[in-house]
Parts: sequence; structure tokens; C-alpha cells
Amino acid sequence: RDAGAGEGDSMSALDGLQLTGFLGVAYPWVKAAHVTFVIFWMAGLFLVPRFYVYHHATTPGSAEDRAWIEREDRARTIILNPAMALVWVLGLMLAVNVDAFRQGWFLAKFALVIALSAYQGWIARYGKQLAAGKRPMENRSLRIMNEVPGIATALIVVLVIVKPF
Repeated sequence: RDAGAGEGDSMSALDGLQLTGFLGVAYPWVKAAHVTFVIFWMAGLFLVPRFYVYHHATTPGSAEDRAWIEREDRARTIILNPAMALVWVLGLMLAVNVDAFRQGWFLAKFALVIALSAYQGWIARYGKQLAAGKRPMENRSLRIMNEVPGIATALIVVLVIVKPF
């Protein structure tokens, strides 16, 4: 910004942004928070299934098994659950603010976010099975399931940035 610019100068970081709707000038802050918590959520969705791959190889009831149970529980309760909740709250605020439910790209993104939320539910259920000493999936299948959030994330980024429909 020019040092000689006055108070009435319209050049600011908010110029050009859609600052209408109920969020008004809070819109970029809510959007920044949403993106931040999406990153935390994705980190958890990458981390916990990878933990399961390592946990799967342990002997049920062993000290190593108990240590993995504790790590997984902490990651779910400290990272995954709060991040997902905040992503949903902030994302719905943004969607309502810009009337996104009428846009095709958003509906596709919304479906993928619902799928990722269901995937997180699967993660929680599978963690309970591991904690109970069960190993219902093959290691290879667990490794394949570990790819779900990466594929979903790539699709969501394309939908949000490109807006193909």
C-alpha cells in the first residue's frame, strides 16, 4: 500500500471479496478457519488408518497392541472428531452464506464430504474391533482403504478450484 494513501482509500485485502450474506466481513476468516480444519481433518484421516496398518501386525493383548490402541484413540479424540465437527460447522456456514446448494460442483463436493464422514465412522468402528483383539481385514485391504482420503481430497480440490459444473 502506498504510504501516502488516505483512510478513504478503497484498496484493502477485502476488496473484491463477496462480503454479503450473514457472515459479512467475517467471511474470509470463516473460510480460513474452514481450510485450516480441513487440513487437520485430512491429516487425521491419513494418520489413523496408517496406524491401523501397523497395529494390525501386533499380537492382540500385547504391550505393543495396547500402545497402538492408546495412540489411535488419542488421534481420533484429539484430531479427527473435533476437526470433522468444525469442518462441518464452518463449511455449512460458508455454503449457506454463498447459496452453494444450488451449484453442481458444490453438491458433488458435499457428497464427497458425506462419504469422508462415513469413512471416519468406519475408522472408529474398525478401531474398536482392533481394540477388541479382532483383525477382520487383510493387511493389503487396510493399505488400500488408506488411499480413500487422498483420492477424495484430490477430487474435492478439483471441484472447488475448477468448478467444472
